[in-house]
Amino acid sequence: MRGKTQEDIGLVELLDPVAESVGYEIVRLRLMGGAEQRRLQIMAERPDGDMNVEDCARLSRAISEIMDAADPISGEYTLEVSSPGVDRPLTRLKDFDTYAGLEIRIELDRVAEGRKRFKGELAGVEDGQVGLNLEGEDDTTVYFPFEWIVDAKLVLNDELMKRGAQQRAARVGAEGEDANEDDVGAEGDDDQDLGDDAEDDIDLSESEED
Repeated sequence: MRGKTQEDIGLVELLDPVAESVGYEIVRLRLMGGAEQRRLQIMAERPDGDMNVEDCARLSRAISEIMDAADPISGEYTLEVSSPGVDRPLTRLKDFDTYAGLEIRIELDRVAEGRKRFKGELAGVEDGQVGLNLEGEDDTTVYFPFEWIVDAKLVLNDELMKRGAQQRAARVGAEGEDANEDDVGAEGDDDQDLGDDAEDDIDLSESEED
C-alpha cells in the first residue's frame, strides 16, 4: 500500500534506505501526472510519528541527492515531502495497531462480506489480520488479511481531532523543555554556531529535469 504502481514500489525500494539513514520512515509514495509534468509525493514521519517542516526539508534534501544520482524518473517532475496529516493513510501493518480504537475506512482488493469498502472502529491486529468493529453492527468484528487491503485511512472526526490536539500539545511541551535545557547550556557562551538556523526558508518543492 505504500506504493500503488510498480513504479511507485520501485521508488519505495530505492528511497527506503535513504529515509532510514536520516531517521525517517516513508509512509506512502505516489508518482502522479503525465509524461510532461509529474509529481513525486512522499509522506513520511519519524519513528515516533512526528514530522515538522524542518524534518520535511531534511528528508527532501536527502532524497534529492539520491534521485539526482540514480535518475530513476524520466522527464521533469516535482518532489513534495510532507507529513501524513491528521486523517492519515494507514499503509503498514504496525499502523493498524498504533491507531486501534479510531474510526477508519478500508477498501479491499476483493469482495468480502458482500462488499469491498468498510467503515468502523479499528480493532487492532491479530495474527497478521486487521480487525474492524463494523459501523452500525454491534458486537460484530471482522478480520481481513493485511494483504487484501488496498486503501485505508483514518476518518476525520471529533475524536481524531482531539487526539491530534493532545499530540501537538505534548510535542510543544517537549520542545519547550528542550529549548530551556539549551538555554541553560548556552549560558556564558558568546560564540554559538548559528549555522543550523539557516534552513528555515527552504522550499520543499523541487523541480527535477532528466
